[in-house]
Formats: sequence, C-alpha cells, structure tokens
Amino acid sequence: MIQRLLVCRSRGFDPYENLALEEALLHRVGEGELILYLWQNERTVVIGRNQNPWKECRTALLSEEGGHLARRLSGGGAVFHDLGNLNFTFLMNEADYDLPRQLTVLERACRSLGVPAQRSGRNDLLAEGRKFSGNAFYQHAGKAYHHGTLMVDVDLERVQRYLSPSKAKLAAKGVDSVRSRVVNLREFVPTLSVRQLENALIAALAEVYAAAAHSVRHIEATGNRQQATGDGGREASGNRHQASGDGGREETAKAFPLRGRCPSAHTGADEVVPLELLSPDEFDLRDLTAKYASDAWLYGPKLPFTISVEERFPWGGVELQLNVNEGVIQAAKLYTDAMDETLAPRLEAALTGCVFRLPELQARLEQSGLPADQEQSLLPLLEKTFD
Repeated sequence: MIQRLLVCRSRGFDPYENLALEEALLHRVGEGELILYLWQNERTVVIGRNQNPWKECRTALLSEEGGHLARRLSGGGAVFHDLGNLNFTFLMNEADYDLPRQLTVLERACRSLGVPAQRSGRNDLLAEGRKFSGNAFYQHAGKAYHHGTLMVDVDLERVQRYLSPSKAKLAAKGVDSVRSRVVNLREFVPTLSVRQLENALIAALAEVYAAAAHSVRHIEATGNRQQATGDGGREASGNRHQASGDGGREETAKAFPLRGRCPSAHTGADEVVPLELLSPDEFDLRDLTAKYASDAWLYGPKLPFTISVEERFPWGGVELQLNVNEGVIQAAKLYTDAMDETLAPRLEAALTGCVFRLPELQARLEQSGLPADQEQSLLPLLEKTFD
C-alpha cells in the first residue's frame, strides 16, 4: 500500500545521467513508497532494451548533428526526446504496482489542461487518435517502474529524421510514417508549457493517491546532487532550459526553498509540508552513468552471423541472428521491440549451443518458458532459418 509520495525532478539534460538516476531511484525506493521522477533529454534517441540501434535509428546522422543514442532498461520501441518532451517514471515495489492507477494520473493531468486524452492498448495515450505518450515497463528484484514520454512541443521533423522503424511496423499501425501517427499537446493547448504539465502531474498524483498526499516530498536533482523542494512551480536551476512560448529557450537560475506547499487530500487546501534533503552520496551516479554511456551497453557485441531472419508479430517485431559453425549454434542474438525485456536473453540462452536441426530448436524453444503466444509465433521463425 502506498503510504508516501516523492517527486524527483532532474535538472540536467544528459540522457546517460538521467537514465542512471532512474535506475538509482529504483534501487532506493522503499516499502510503501512511490516516486514520480520527471526528466528531460536534449536531442536523444532512446531505444528499447533489446533493439538493434542500426535499424531503429540513423545513428551516424544523429551523432553528426550533436545528438545522443541511449538504451533504457525496459523493452519496447525507439523514441525521440528533446526539450519539448517531458519524461515521467513511476517507481515503486512490485506489490504496489498498479498500472491502471498510474495511467489515471497521466490522463487526469492531461485532461485538467484541456487535452482529450485516451488510453490505447497497454502502452499508449492518444488525443483524437494520435499518440502523444508511449509507455514502457520494467521489473527487477521485487521493484518496478513504469515510464514514458509526454510530447508537449517536440520537433516532429527530427522525429522523422532520426527514427527509422521498419515499414512492417508502420503498416501494422495503419500509417505510412512516424510523423503521421504522433501529435504534440500544444496542438490542443497552444500555450501549454512543460512546467505546467509537470505541475498538473504532481497535482494529479496527489489526487489519485489521496491517502498519501499529505506526505508528498519534492526532490530536485542536479547531476549527482539532489536538493529538496516543495515549490509547486518549476523554476530552472543552473543549466535548466525552459520552453518559451515562441519555441525558443529561456534559462533562469533560482534557489529553491526547503519547505513548500502541496494540495492536502484531507483539507482541500494547501498544506505546508516539511521537506528533506537526500544525501548526495545516496545517488552517486558515476558508475551508472558510465554504464549507460558505454558502447558495450549502447551497441553490444556485433555478432558475425551466418543466418538472419526477421518477422513482425502482434506482440512485436523480431530479428534473429545465428552464428552456426559445424552444425552447432555458436551464438544467437535477438533484436526486438517487444515490451517483455526478458524475451531476448531467454531465447538467446536457449538457442546458444544447440545443434542446428529443427527438432532440437523446437525442443529448446519449448523449454525456454516463454509465454505461449510468443512460443507459437517464434516456431515458424525458427523454421525460416532453414529456408
């Protein structure tokens, strides 16, 4: 049961630091606690845990133009982040994970601003049939997070410029381009700012989790140091850029109070809440940041494959690469945008070392413990490796 709420807002735009802080918060979240983490990246393509970066993103172009490639812990597909986009993460223990309730926070926040938000499937939020928020999920060691994007004023030209999804994926969505299936919230609320959306999310969080609203604490994060605040507004510190009405960026720097106000679920009025400073040592992000920025994490080993097959299924697209030598699979690599981030490592482990004959491959697949729908889909894919 959620008994305490925290709001952590990153002040930097470095995707590797922001992803590192997200993982650090996951390790830190306590029993009965929910953390809402709000963050932004500058010109970044973030791919899912098991995606092929060369097929999902024009990596050379992105790098040439000063952008960043990042890989997250969760599964799912590639997304583009800039300062017109707000990222959110709900972090908690698995026992307290409640996806419908978390999505209600997002819907309520957007609707309070005048956006006709609607859920679509398990991982999208739409407005008038177009997507403005994609969601992904991760669970590990009894803890979980649900994170995603909220497109306020994203540069849609760059979305199409940097992302390169397969034509099969677009066809499955019934559209002919990345740009045609997404929408900025400013199309519905022209004056909307990232700051306003953040404040709406915090207010919706307190409303939806009313039982714990009296103990909301706001935590500011800057690099490896955190500062607590309860100020309902969001001013920028140091390197913080805020979207201006004309699409430019303004930079401000103000100190934050260590006490602030949040809506009280019990009185309906503002309540002064004592706030806490977190020790900087608790979030030493150096090692995690180095991991997220490393080529090993971003690209992984490039397999010298002898066989490659790919297919798109209702639950996601897959590309299977096998290195077969003397009739034995020496290495297997699965790229996928499936939401289940455990699919790729489980199938790779099952196939590596297997004799390259269909009955043996079928037996390994059955022993892998994959969900029935995935197993049934992957069997014809394995058969294709013999074509």
